[in-house]
Amino acid sequence: MNAKEALAQLEALGDEKRRAHNAKYGAGDNQFGVKLGDIRKLAKKIKTNHELALALWKTKNIDARLLAILVLKLKLLSAAEVDQLVRSVSFVHVADWLNAYVVKRHPDKETLRQGWMATDDPMAARAGWNLTAIRVAKSPEGLDLSALLDRIESELGNAAPEEQWTMNCCLAEIGIHFPEHRERALAIGEKLGVYRDYPCSKGCTSPFAPIWINEMVKRQG
Repeated sequence: MNAKEALAQLEALGDEKRRAHNAKYGAGDNQFGVKLGDIRKLAKKIKTNHELALALWKTKNIDARLLAILVLKLKLLSAAEVDQLVRSVSFVHVADWLNAYVVKRHPDKETLRQGWMATDDPMAARAGWNLTAIRVAKSPEGLDLSALLDRIESELGNAAPEEQWTMNCCLAEIGIHFPEHRERALAIGEKLGVYRDYPCSKGCTSPFAPIWINEMVKRQG
């Protein structure tokens, strides 16, 4: 399958409700509005095709980029190429798939994380804080959690929306997994009030850090 054929299949799968959903979260017009499940099915049909993935990425079409993420070959991507992919994203849903399926699996993710934690690029910062939140939860050795809380307290309230989301995740992970830092994490969340009024569907946990932390701790018990 070539890029033209893949785009034609994606276009045929376009869904008006999905387009509206994407638009609500900041997507531009370069999209077909394909449901994520349909993108996964198409990727399963294509399997791995790195050349196709790169061609699809160049289109900047949201659905094409989501498909590209699923069919590219991670081993063929250098750290510099991953950095370029991350910085070229303009839609958070694409950023989150890229972070989940590519960035966190790349062998150079720690080097990338350190660089992204010192960048002004909002999507790279989003990826950096996402990797940091994962490390807090799974491999916190070597992280200075107090320094992270200092930075979150100073920057979270005025961070770009793309960065703010994963920085807030890091705050929550610190509060959830480290009782000695929990009181401060809760206090930072309360003081800044980020996502305090975030609308949540029934059964979902609020991203407001104090609610999120307390709910997860309760489940641990």
